[in-house]
Amino acid sequence: MTATAQLQSLVSDDWHAATHHAFTDALVDGTLCTDKMAGYLQQDYLFVEGFVRLLASAVAHAPTLADAVPGAQFLGLICGPENTYFLRSLEALDVAPTGVAAPETVAFQQLMDEARMSGRYEIMLSVLTVAEWIYLDWAAPYEDRAEDLPFWFGEWITLHAGEGFTGVVSYLRGQLDTAWETLDDTARKEVTATFTKAVKLERAFFDASWAGFPVAK
Repeated sequence: MTATAQLQSLVSDDWHAATHHAFTDALVDGTLCTDKMAGYLQQDYLFVEGFVRLLASAVAHAPTLADAVPGAQFLGLICGPENTYFLRSLEALDVAPTGVAAPETVAFQQLMDEARMSGRYEIMLSVLTVAEWIYLDWAAPYEDRAEDLPFWFGEWITLHAGEGFTGVVSYLRGQLDTAWETLDDTARKEVTATFTKAVKLERAFFDASWAGFPVAK
């Protein structure tokens, strides 16, 4: 079993709850009310700056150019098509580009900042891997539904499914699996704690999204 598979197995309950959630079920069915989607997108868009900084830092800490290039290419996707998706969707839903950060948002922002400021590649990878792998897990089974949905639903699915995004997650997992082999017991416990916390925070964010965030008009 790979290190990332083992880490996932340690948090299987929270992982399953985050990837088989009422919020994402309603999203892929097209039955999610627009206020809940708008609130979710406003909050999720608040992650982008911190995520970009974390990913850029991970690229800078990659051991070789070959290790850095896929991360740099993914950085371009976040700053390009994904950023544009947020702006187009929020405009179409007739709400403000961002809202006031909810407690669940702040908690994940803080985790990203802590990982970046640690200066440790394996800690950065722990957060990045969770953030992208969870989205692949929930979105990938529903890629074929995207074309039949309003674009703010459908494009959110396709951004997190397909061969390209699967490759991103494989890259992040592979980097963390390789880094794991170089770590001592103390460092492995720290990676495990970070990975576990990230999964719990992802679940909490989906729970809060389903309850409904206040929407800034």
